[in-house]
Amino acid sequence: MHQIEPFYRWRDYYIAAQDELSPFYGYTNSLTKYTHKVYNYLIHPEWDSFGSETLYIKLIYVNYEQNFAVLELIGEWNDCISNDIMLIQQEIINKLVEEGVQKIALIGENVLNFHASDDCYYEAIFDDLGDGWLVGLNFRDHVIQEFSSYGIATYFQIQGSFEDFNWRKYLPQHLCAAIELSMQRKLGY
Repeated sequence: MHQIEPFYRWRDYYIAAQDELSPFYGYTNSLTKYTHKVYNYLIHPEWDSFGSETLYIKLIYVNYEQNFAVLELIGEWNDCISNDIMLIQQEIINKLVEEGVQKIALIGENVLNFHASDDCYYEAIFDDLGDGWLVGLNFRDHVIQEFSSYGIATYFQIQGSFEDFNWRKYLPQHLCAAIELSMQRKLGY
């Protein structure tokens, strides 16, 4: 796991630590010390901590004019024990929403497991996003099944074209439009 880096090809367009409106403004990562781990497995030092012991994140893009953000995740998402969704909401999403962000893509290909609790925080996020959306890209099948079995998929577009979405082929400013097009096709507009 220590070799899995957050997606870095968009660093010419956005760096969260340099964005004064970002929840990660001023955050520094060690480039030589591996300090974060998921259980006993060290992870790459470029991943950012937001308070969870098993889930790490990287805010890889925000466009305030498009009201759009992309977050990449790694580790185990555990709402049952550590209420990770509450931490994500309080530490990241609420701060982005305060700056006008209403469209959020969560990249979940490195989320190894998900343990659900209830859907209260997902419903609150859904309400806070207003006319926007929360989309999960490339989550693993067993993670999607867990989201679905607890009704969380009601608030979170995760299935269909989003299960195998080639997001890396887009420039970050074009990803929002590509997701919206997929949502229109999915919803039959």
